[in-house]
Amino acid sequence: MAGKEKGKGRQRGRGGAEAVVGQVDGGLARLEPDRERADGWTLLIDGAPQSHVDLRDPGYLDFSYQRRIGHLIDLCAPARQPLNVLHLGGGAFTLARYTAASRPRSGQQVVEIDAALTAFVREHLPLDPQARVRVRSADARAGLAKVPDGWADLVIADVFSGARTPAHLTSAEFLDDVRRALAPGGWYAANLADGPPLAFLRGQIATAASRFGQLALAADPVVWRGKRFGNAVLVAADRELPVAEFTRRVASDPHPGRVEHGRALADFAGGALPVHDASAVASPEPPPSVFR
Repeated sequence: MAGKEKGKGRQRGRGGAEAVVGQVDGGLARLEPDRERADGWTLLIDGAPQSHVDLRDPGYLDFSYQRRIGHLIDLCAPARQPLNVLHLGGGAFTLARYTAASRPRSGQQVVEIDAALTAFVREHLPLDPQARVRVRSADARAGLAKVPDGWADLVIADVFSGARTPAHLTSAEFLDDVRRALAPGGWYAANLADGPPLAFLRGQIATAASRFGQLALAADPVVWRGKRFGNAVLVAADRELPVAEFTRRVASDPHPGRVEHGRALADFAGGALPVHDASAVASPEPPPSVFR
């Protein structure tokens, strides 16, 4: 889910490309051509922006939250080193495309529940046939359960039903299975969305802290201050994270963000308790103004 952070009108692409519309399991899918990039497209589901893809330049990440996850893909291992990456949530496969371009020969699995969406994206925004990306149609948690122990160097969770993260993907038990699938030293990255009073975000920090030794969170300053609904990117691991470099990159983005970790992040969580399956709830519904 991404909101007003894009800041661009989408009408006709360069060269006169028209929008493409199709019904998928999750609602009405629409691919809007990017009027500023000849091969750029934005995927929306029922009007909510989900992904941006540049077919000519898969290394270009337009949404701020995807750019921040892109920084983590860059930083989790030496440059160009292949990785095993599990993507929970497919969308338009933006981050899988980015990984394939920046880390050739990586093995990637994408778990996307909406089979009709996958077919729609494959038809209109085809994946590079040389990219080693396997797409599985399944619920994210069910698909995660089928990943072999220790297979993934990086697990990326970017799952939204409409504009909300499903409850069963917010719990400590879910993270137990993430840890099972991660290789020693592997990283978990999640796209989270919340607004004032940020109770969901604080609970997700506490939940990740109950399962991982190192955390960092990147978000826009207005989101940190509880002034606006928006995205935050959480990264968790059991080894030291390159917080200084991640902070520098996030601060240098076109829409600069702020990174917190350690005691400051724990203080921000403010005594929130970890979420468990029995009490888990979906992330909050964003206000309509987010998508205007």
